[in-house]
Amino acid sequence: MELSKKDKKAAREVIELGLQREFANGLSKADSILQSWKSKAKENKETYHQLYKHIVNFDKHIARRYNGITGSRYLLTITGQMLDNVIHEEDLVDFSDEVRLYLIRTKKLLLED
Repeated sequence: MELSKKDKKAAREVIELGLQREFANGLSKADSILQSWKSKAKENKETYHQLYKHIVNFDKHIARRYNGITGSRYLLTITGQMLDNVIHEEDLVDFSDEVRLYLIRTKKLLLED
C-alpha cells in the first residue's frame, strides 16, 4: 500500500509514540528487577545478570524494530507495535480511513493465525 504524505507524517508520529511507550515499558521492567534486588529478594550477581540480559535483549528488540525505518516499512512497524500493544486503534486517528482499516484488519488477521 502506498502512503500519502499525510499518512507518512501520521506514521512517523505513531511510530515515535510507540517507541516512547516501548522505552517506558523497558525502563519499568528494569526498575522491577532493581526493586526486587533492593528488597533483598535476589542476590547481587543474579540481579546484575538479569538486568544485563534484559537491557541487551531490549536493545536488540528496539534496534530490529526501529533502526533504518523507511517509508516502505512504516506499516510493518506499526503493525508490530499494535501486536505488542504499544499502539492502539485510537492512536490511528490521523490516518486516512483506508490506512487505518488496513492496519486494523492486518492486526486481526495476524492474531487469527
